[in-house]
Amino acid sequence: MKAILGKKLGMTQVFTPEGNVVPVTVIEAGPCVVLQKKDIENDGYEAIQIGYSDKKEKNANKPEAGHAKKANTAPKRYVREVRGINIAEYEVGQELKADIFAEGEFVDVTGVSKGKGFAGVIKRWGQSTGPMSHGSRYHRGPGSMGSIQANRVPKGKRLPGHMGHDTVTIQRLEVVKVDAERNVLLVKGSIPGPKNSLIKVKETVKK
Repeated sequence: MKAILGKKLGMTQVFTPEGNVVPVTVIEAGPCVVLQKKDIENDGYEAIQIGYSDKKEKNANKPEAGHAKKANTAPKRYVREVRGINIAEYEVGQELKADIFAEGEFVDVTGVSKGKGFAGVIKRWGQSTGPMSHGSRYHRGPGSMGSIQANRVPKGKRLPGHMGHDTVTIQRLEVVKVDAERNVLLVKGSIPGPKNSLIKVKETVKK
């Protein structure tokens, strides 16, 4: 399992040798630093902890600063763990760059989707509107609750509420191009989140 942290820069398009247009998302992938190695003896599982995007010393608390100091690096703004790897291949303080991936590989991208605020059932769940004429006075409401037993709303019932700002993973996206000099990945298709949002790119689980 390979993984790297990065930032969504936006979308553009590239042309194949056959002249076809491919929509791609531009991702700044790394450089990331290995902050910690976790093993079965001490932690009960194997993983590495990687960090991306330096944070000012004054904005980091003492545990964060001390943790980063062990890896001879600055405190990081975005820290995640990667499991399912051979920890013997990594060392604390090692730098990971975009070239850990190659063109033609497939990746899963995890990010936080755009927040839409409070939304009704029509926008949030795609439900139908009521009659728009003849004085119905009922247009965009959630509809009848039916027979609710013991005054309890069933878990998972589709009602108005907070929409978006969820952790979303898009699976099996093709890596179209790798720019190792600028630490940039071009990934086919769209990924969750607005521009400059933090994301995680890892080797796809769908082989």
